[in-house]
Amino acid sequence: MRYTELPLSAQTAYAELAEQTRAFETTNALGGLTGSFQKLARKGQGYWYFAYREPGGKVRISYVGPDDERVRALIERFRKSRRGKPLVPQAQSAIALGCAPTAPKHFRIVKRLADYGFFRAGGVLIGTHAFIAYGNLLGVRWTHGSSTLDVDFARAGKNVSIALPADLRIDVHGALESLEMGLLPLTEFDGGAGAQYRNPGDQELRLDFVTSATRKGKAVVMPELNLALEPLKFMEFSLEGTTQGCIFGSAGACTVNLPAPERYAVHKLIVYGERPAAERPKSRKDILQSASLAEYFLASGQARAFNKAWNDALSRGSGWKKRATAGKSALLAVAPELEQPVLWKEKR
Repeated sequence: MRYTELPLSAQTAYAELAEQTRAFETTNALGGLTGSFQKLARKGQGYWYFAYREPGGKVRISYVGPDDERVRALIERFRKSRRGKPLVPQAQSAIALGCAPTAPKHFRIVKRLADYGFFRAGGVLIGTHAFIAYGNLLGVRWTHGSSTLDVDFARAGKNVSIALPADLRIDVHGALESLEMGLLPLTEFDGGAGAQYRNPGDQELRLDFVTSATRKGKAVVMPELNLALEPLKFMEFSLEGTTQGCIFGSAGACTVNLPAPERYAVHKLIVYGERPAAERPKSRKDILQSASLAEYFLASGQARAFNKAWNDALSRGSGWKKRATAGKSALLAVAPELEQPVLWKEKR
């Protein structure tokens, strides 16, 4: 088995943490912003406002309500939540019961981007941190393929089909700078902004921002994010039909967008097939992650979801099919018991 089932207590703790995190983020939309409440007088009547600075630097003032008991109680609850450590006890309880946390320095990065609105603006957490998040989401703990030095993010680039305010701007670069972790963007050969962040003093910390392939093959600059995205072939497959999950550490929790797990699993096979033959042995982790998810879908009676994603990949052309089939062969070489028609049957 490539996973073990989490105890019911751990599954319940995660479900409650995920629900409480979403509720907290919904009712505390300004929680990640620096600002203050101000009471102003208008014609002898007091009114409360919240003045804050957006991640992009613009100062805004939001009307809260009249100076009455209800609004004062709301303000006090907000101030208490800021003084305290919301979601920390729940996150620590989930960890103690067996759920898999995110490494502390990686969690700091993801949480800061969440606070700055990266995921509300269509950002997606991908790579091994998404794989770890799937374990908690599906009620299992993976036994292979969950170690990583990278933190990988994606966005659908200029073709993103998400309803967003026209003036929404997210300062991703500013968010990373505010962490004071020494993360610097790598510069492209033409002097343009890069889509990778590195810390020269910590080679074990790498951030990558990617998007779907473009005709020009150059970094996609997103001024509204203050970020560049590296285009990758076949990336769009993981960015269709995303879902949500909760990641957490001992310092709290946040909601993130994730690829659908079945599409993530099939995408890993395509990526394996895209690699030159000499590099394929290095991508063993991709195959182990795909095999782990395929095993879960088969054992849990959800193989049809995996098969639907598999057939979607095959239907996209001969190049897609060739690469996916190469990945399938590599998977079955390490997990021959997964050669089940319910997973791989091709639709005619």
